Amino acid sequence: MQLDSLKQQVIDRPPKRFKELKFGIQSNQDIVNQAVLEVSDRIIYDVEKNRKPVAHGALDPRLGISSKTGICETCGEGLQNCNGHFGHVRLALPAFHIGYLKLVMTILQNICKDCARVLLTDTERRAFLKELRRPGIDNLKRTQICKKINEQCRKAKTCPYCDSINGQIRKVAVLKLTHDKYQTYNKSAAKSKVKPASMKVFEDSFNEAKKNNPELEKHARKAVEDLNPLRVLNLFKKITPSDCELLNINPAEGRPEMFLWQFVPAPPVCIRPSVAQDSASTEDDLTTKLSEIVHTSSLIRAALQKGQPVQTIMEQWDYLQLSIAMYVNSDVPGLQQRDFGKPIRGFCQRLKGKQGRFRGNLSGKRVDFSGRTVISPDPNLGIDQVAIPILVAKNLTYPERVQRHNLKKLRQCIINGPTVHPGAQQIIKKDSDHKISLKFARRENEARALQIGDVVERHLEDGDIVLFNRQPSLHKLSIMSHYVKVRPWRTFRLNECVCNPYNADFDGDEMNLHVPQTEEARTEAINLMGVKNNLSTPKNGEPIISATQDFITAAYLLSSKENFFDRKTFTNLCMYMVDGNTHLDVPPPAIIKPQALWTGKQVFSILMRPNKDSPVKVNLDAKCRDYRAKAGQTPDMDPNDGWLVVRNSEVMCGRMDKTTVGSGKKDSIFYIILRDFGPDDAVIAMNRLAKLSARYLTNMGFSIGISDVYPSAKLVEKKTDLVEKAYKECEELIQMFKESRLEKATGCNMEETLENAISGILSRVRQQAGDYCVDTLSKWNSPLIMAKSGSKGSNINVAQMVALVGQQIIGGNRVPDGFQDRSLPHFPKNARQPLSKGFVRNSFFSGLTPTEFLFHAISGREGLVDTAVKTAETGYMSRRLMKSLEDLSTQYDDTVRNSSGGIVQFQFGADKLDPVDMEGSAVPVHFERTWTHAENLTWNNKDPCLLPYEITTLCEELLTKQKSKYTRKGLFNEPLGYDDQSDYAIDEHESARGFVQTITKFVGNLASRLAKRRERSGLTIMDKKPANTEEPYDPSKEDKYRRDQVERVAKVSRKTLEKFVELCLTKYAKAHVEPGHAVGAVGAQSIGEPGTQMTLKTFHFAGVAGMSITQGVPRIKEIINASKVISTPVISCPLENEVQIEAARVVKGRIEKTYVSDVIRFIEDMWSAKRATLCLSVDMEALNDMHLGITVENIAEAICRNKKLKIKSGDVSPVGDCIFVNVTHDGGGTRGSRSKVATEDEGPGARTRTAPEEKSDLLLRVNHLKRALPTVVISGYPDATRAIIQTSEKSTHAVLVEGYGLRACMTTEGVIGTRCTTNSVMECKDVLGIEAARSTIAKEIGAVMGDMGIDPRHMQLLADVMTYKGEVLGITRFGLAKMRDSVLQLASFEKTPDHLFDAAAGMKTDQIEGVSECIIMGQTMSVGTGAFQVVRRLGLQPNDTKAKPTAFEDAWKWDQTERKKTQLRK
Repeated sequence: MQLDSLKQQVIDRPPKRFKELKFGIQSNQDIVNQAVLEVSDRIIYDVEKNRKPVAHGALDPRLGISSKTGICETCGEGLQNCNGHFGHVRLALPAFHIGYLKLVMTILQNICKDCARVLLTDTERRAFLKELRRPGIDNLKRTQICKKINEQCRKAKTCPYCDSINGQIRKVAVLKLTHDKYQTYNKSAAKSKVKPASMKVFEDSFNEAKKNNPELEKHARKAVEDLNPLRVLNLFKKITPSDCELLNINPAEGRPEMFLWQFVPAPPVCIRPSVAQDSASTEDDLTTKLSEIVHTSSLIRAALQKGQPVQTIMEQWDYLQLSIAMYVNSDVPGLQQRDFGKPIRGFCQRLKGKQGRFRGNLSGKRVDFSGRTVISPDPNLGIDQVAIPILVAKNLTYPERVQRHNLKKLRQCIINGPTVHPGAQQIIKKDSDHKISLKFARRENEARALQIGDVVERHLEDGDIVLFNRQPSLHKLSIMSHYVKVRPWRTFRLNECVCNPYNADFDGDEMNLHVPQTEEARTEAINLMGVKNNLSTPKNGEPIISATQDFITAAYLLSSKENFFDRKTFTNLCMYMVDGNTHLDVPPPAIIKPQALWTGKQVFSILMRPNKDSPVKVNLDAKCRDYRAKAGQTPDMDPNDGWLVVRNSEVMCGRMDKTTVGSGKKDSIFYIILRDFGPDDAVIAMNRLAKLSARYLTNMGFSIGISDVYPSAKLVEKKTDLVEKAYKECEELIQMFKESRLEKATGCNMEETLENAISGILSRVRQQAGDYCVDTLSKWNSPLIMAKSGSKGSNINVAQMVALVGQQIIGGNRVPDGFQDRSLPHFPKNARQPLSKGFVRNSFFSGLTPTEFLFHAISGREGLVDTAVKTAETGYMSRRLMKSLEDLSTQYDDTVRNSSGGIVQFQFGADKLDPVDMEGSAVPVHFERTWTHAENLTWNNKDPCLLPYEITTLCEELLTKQKSKYTRKGLFNEPLGYDDQSDYAIDEHESARGFVQTITKFVGNLASRLAKRRERSGLTIMDKKPANTEEPYDPSKEDKYRRDQVERVAKVSRKTLEKFVELCLTKYAKAHVEPGHAVGAVGAQSIGEPGTQMTLKTFHFAGVAGMSITQGVPRIKEIINASKVISTPVISCPLENEVQIEAARVVKGRIEKTYVSDVIRFIEDMWSAKRATLCLSVDMEALNDMHLGITVENIAEAICRNKKLKIKSGDVSPVGDCIFVNVTHDGGGTRGSRSKVATEDEGPGARTRTAPEEKSDLLLRVNHLKRALPTVVISGYPDATRAIIQTSEKSTHAVLVEGYGLRACMTTEGVIGTRCTTNSVMECKDVLGIEAARSTIAKEIGAVMGDMGIDPRHMQLLADVMTYKGEVLGITRFGLAKMRDSVLQLASFEKTPDHLFDAAAGMKTDQIEGVSECIIMGQTMSVGTGAFQVVRRLGLQPNDTKAKPTAFEDAWKWDQTERKKTQLRK
């Protein structure tokens, strides 16, 4: 059989991959070698020769071209194929490189400024070299070692090799370095200091100048050595190769002198195109700067040859350096020439920022095969379809290869051509590159000549796969793949169910569409990104694609109790939602006589299971939206029909509303179909509901009119009563406040207490009026139906339209004062009445008065501003999270690692489960519902009921096989006990054992429930197996009715239990996270996306007024930035005695700062002729009440300890309950400016003070001490600002401390130290270590985002990423640089030029492993489908690996041997 004609199974030529990207710096030789010419002429165009570019000018044609028509003179190609060629500029004098200036300074600090050796002794040298040469040290470690070397060198004052003195390197201007050699001598205050000999020489060198310019004498002491680039260059040339290693330069790759410019490369012309206008042209910034550099350099060269004064040369040299700096980076601080308009764009400006090379052209690009237009709704589409206008379909193409089965179709497409819809644009013939455009070709001929293997670029047609996306793409569900449905008109249309994940509405939103161009891309798109496979959000597994708005309203109305339909109406409704091919089994009618009638609930039974062949059997018990539990009433008998029960896809009772058909709840019908029967059935059910709802509402009519918001007379009366009553209460409160009879709330002053009370009363008015309004409106009221079903709006909205708008809140308070002492000039001053403070008593129906209207508008404006600010904040936060988590993925060994193989978690979320598959809240199986489901699937009245002990034993039997997989083994493979909880026995199956344990526990509960029922019914309990001695259990002896009664309530049959355990284990197995899954990216999105819905405000603590805790976006920023100082640090201290308030007060007193002023009665000064004394009288009662354990002596000690007061311990004497402080003349510290100024040489000529002056100083000092002493702290922790006692409902107390000082609080007497927690991550790390910090991060993020329903696994991953290196790294550019060594990833995040300069200076290599790097280099990445590697048998025969005979060499060898033989013969 011929093998060549078959398709190869595996291509052995996979696309080539870059192994690594190496950064380095060019030597002068490299710059000259890569250049095709030297740019030496400042003139760009030759005006005489028709504006032709000048040879050796900045636009020489040999450097390439920038116009589409020209030809490059070096390679003879056009713009398409010629990338341009470099040139170079030779500088007359070396210049500093602005990017490496910091590095040059560091090198100069490390070396001797005379002999250029590194300033380390031999032993230090050897130690550091040994550390640097250790293999496998990462970036972070290397930088730390270099930092240590730098610190060591800066300490060295003299060079250990040539004994010359070294001082400090200073940067005095943008590009000017100086060496302050004799700094140590000048600063030293020692009497015995000796001038170094070299300093004498240095000072003498100024003598000549001083003679001519006497002014110099004063400044001579400031003289420093100037390190100009030439001197630095000569120093750097002297550095030895082993010294280079200590400077973190690889001597094999580069030398320090390369960091100075001697030659400047001139970039190709195509990256700095000139824009030609008539007779003139606008040059690029780089070109003008380049010619300027050439010009300055030539001027300096001429000056050096002619021997012009040094002054001019130095000035020109400075200007040259500045020009080169601007050329590289135009916004260096201190470089901006203010007089020109906008700063030029240097190279750094081209790379950095959102529009720069990295983010604008490498990480994200503009693409072909994409479209964008407005979107609109269409409920007749399936949820996995998107309607595309014919206009777009004709423009976007898909290259389809011709096969036998599609030959006919493609021929027809070619004949139709590019203008008629199912047509084609071009043909690519097999084995040739050029395309035949069907605009101009003879279409019939081409169609006839079409062969198998050609590729036809045909229009989009129904059933093609496209990607659909809406910005902002906050999570992975913002781009999904749909099937095309080509329709007329001009908008993209989609089913409203899919609006939720895109967060789309139809008020003019536009969406983008992309067409994948290969079969592999299409397959991957529809399987991984298809709408069907993304019905639930990876944030926590809730359904996100499900019925919205109108669909919920229709379902709510249709499933109402009072809907009855005759046969034709019912069958008609059923046919609305299925296509013609589905067979329907009409269920038996609910009412038979006098007329057969079907209910609306039966429509939903058909929707879930249209015929007997359908496998979908839904079992569900769920509360509806307005279910109110009443004591002693079974939920399914709710009079409001508020409890939904579905058994085997038959609706027993309950209404459909947002919780049961909408998104965001895990007990909705679609979610259960998805979990139990797969996504296909869920999608079909959703499509049915969409079609049914649209048509049902169309027929029924559902609209809103002014009559819907017309309040009844009763309601108006009730509202007036409520408002008047509230006004009266407020008046009373204000009166009490004025008379100071108001009781203060804890932690508030009187004003705040009053405000809180009034706000409470007024917000209650809206609530009460709203409740009354909702109760009295008709049940057919449209707004009310929408609010009740949950499709849109809430009771508050209805109440605001009908009853009253209520209190307007601005910044968490009532409307503040805008004018003097009042909110508006329409009110009296200092009025606190509800009206003047923004209470709106009108409804939107009755209309607002002008003042009310203004207050309402202010409040609305605040919301808008808040939203705008929030968007920017959260957007940046999401980007940072994404950048630092993007390359984390699960591996085949269950660990979570980053792209370079560093382990972040040993198991994702500690249990290897994927949040998207969680059925309960963060657990993989919802046991109650699974049990109901198993029970209904296997129900058979003939099956015997198991006894309690049989249930538990059977469960153990069913789980033994599973348990056998999780046996514990020690390190030496010795078996350990299954429940061994010691540290030695912990292994990777902990979570699996835990899950099996939960199954056993649930089944145990079932058994005990049965036992209790049997006990209640008077039967034997049978929860233990009867022993052999006891008589065996005989069911026939029991009362049959009693037994039946038990079985009705708590029956457990063998089949059901088996089914239940099987379902649980299958679901658990399915919930495992797949290897390669990008858990990092998904986690970042799951935290970032809810962040956009969070508020920016801070909330108050429950029960503690005046203690607000930062919440929302600012708090999340603090946590992920790993801020040392946070805005509201709180330490919570649980107490050993939490019942007595006194104990709490004692602890509070010990923690809070207590000042002298808190414990003294008065402070008096007493004067005598010789001295002054201060007397502090201590209030002993107050001191003892505080239970601080402090005596008068302690207070005296505290006064002495206070350094600022400068009181000697001998001057303080406690006597009884008084403290006496002697004030003497020699105490310092108050006179401040009056103290005498020390002149340079204090000799006998120094002026002495007169007596009267000192006397007045004593008076000043006494007054100062009287003011300062009361503020001395006598006890408490310095970092704690205050402590608050928090009392819970059960009247237990705990102490909350605002501020830092966790270690001190833990050790306070009366506090349980092991349970103290703080919300400051960094303090937690310092006191308790990195593991505590990790759990604090996870707990704090969980606390802030508690209502968002984020799976804890995502937050744990974030906490792990921040702590896995052993220190807390914030998700900022600094933290990221410590986490990652990849240059490209850091450059694509922030500070692009700095990272690139660093990489070049450190000769770094990028391994191109992570996500960012792979995208930039255009390679496949190692997460997701790129995670696996294929190992395959090559199927080589033994002969294939043997050496093959060569054609020439072997023959030559044979020939030679033959010749030798013949010679021998001769």
